Amino acid sequence: MQVCVLYAAKSRDGGKLADIAKAMAKGIESQGHRVDVINMYEEGVRLTVYDYVVIGSEPVSFFSAKVPAVISKFLENAGTVSGKRCLAFITGGLRKGGALQTLMRAMEHEGMYLKLSEVIKKSDEALAIGKRLNVERN
Repeated sequence: MQVCVLYAAKSRDGGKLADIAKAMAKGIESQGHRVDVINMYEEGVRLTVYDYVVIGSEPVSFFSAKVPAVISKFLENAGTVSGKRCLAFITGGLRKGGALQTLMRAMEHEGMYLKLSEVIKKSDEALAIGKRLNVERN
């Protein structure tokens, strides 16, 4: 299956979130799937070809429940995402539960079928989740 791991950090470079997204991809690849890791600040990326989509983000500040606005803008312009099975994850913050809900609402607004959501703080957690994520049945 073709899987896409997307991430949107507070800044364009991604920092720690980029490492977590790559670890998630490595875990999913260990199951034999083809995985692409994409920074959501890139433009012109189409998600139509992917069978499963993973989206990770971090709150815009430690005390915020908001996620970067680039997520909604990216999903609006990413081709057919309605009906895509997906996983959402947030990396932390004081209001991580609220930030995760904000991310999930943005995904569901575009018609994505949210199967799982997680709070992931470290790359080794992401790797373990990626290894056990069953994208074929989820």
